[in-house]
Amino acid sequence: MTHPARLETLADLRVEIDCIDSQMHRLLIARGEIIDRLIEAKARQTGAVEGASAFRPGREADMMRALVSRHTGHLPLDTVESIWRIIISTFTYVQSPYAVHADVSAGDAQMRDCCRFHFGFTVPYVPETDAAAVIAAVAASRGDLGLIPVGARDGGWRALRASDAPKIIARLPFVERPDHPAGLPLFVVARPLKEAAVRDNVVYDVDCAGAEAPDAARAKAAGAEILARGEDGALLVCAPGALDKSALARALGVPQGALAEIGGHAARCEAAQAQRDPAPFVSAAQ
Repeated sequence: MTHPARLETLADLRVEIDCIDSQMHRLLIARGEIIDRLIEAKARQTGAVEGASAFRPGREADMMRALVSRHTGHLPLDTVESIWRIIISTFTYVQSPYAVHADVSAGDAQMRDCCRFHFGFTVPYVPETDAAAVIAAVAASRGDLGLIPVGARDGGWRALRASDAPKIIARLPFVERPDHPAGLPLFVVARPLKEAAVRDNVVYDVDCAGAEAPDAARAKAAGAEILARGEDGALLVCAPGALDKSALARALGVPQGALAEIGGHAARCEAAQAQRDPAPFVSAAQ
């Protein structure tokens, strides 16, 4: 005689959920226990300086691409991205404490939301009056990060032009999708990262003094994008890292010396594409 299968009860499912929660917590604890070993390994292999930023934009980009490509199910991608961002940012903070300085000249609320989405609540959030103040604060720190709007028109990015000034190391949001909950376009700036810089895309300050400012069509034809025009006529331009600087200068109609590289960032991840064809994104992170 066969017996009908027992239907799961709410209590059964809660036990299963509690078990999964316990496993996730144990794994987070185990991840934290690696930190001391990670710090020692970085010091041996890269000569890392105590107190310097532990931020590694290339490594983070690979992790986020893999996360997006493998994600399925009912849990929204927004939630998953934020959880992993907070895990990455917080464990980076545990390795080497840092603060995030943010340009709130256009308002604090949206900038604060973006900062909390990407860095969580453990990492200190420090509002600054404008981009120049953010850059000065990062320059004076031992490993802090800064957030400045991509399309700012005040020309504050020009403070990144000096060779020893902080540089752009990432662009947020990294995962592109419609209606991103932290979708304000931002650059992350930090003191120069020598062995960890990413140059999929390179960002330039273009001094157009005495020259006719190039239009967007000419920039696009060269594979570049004009992100902002400063009040003094300077341009903020992003171009593929593979595009030769002299070729970019010719396309923009300015002397090569007018272009100053002020950082770079990883090619961003388009969520729909990564989930349609996950193989290259997963393999890149392995």
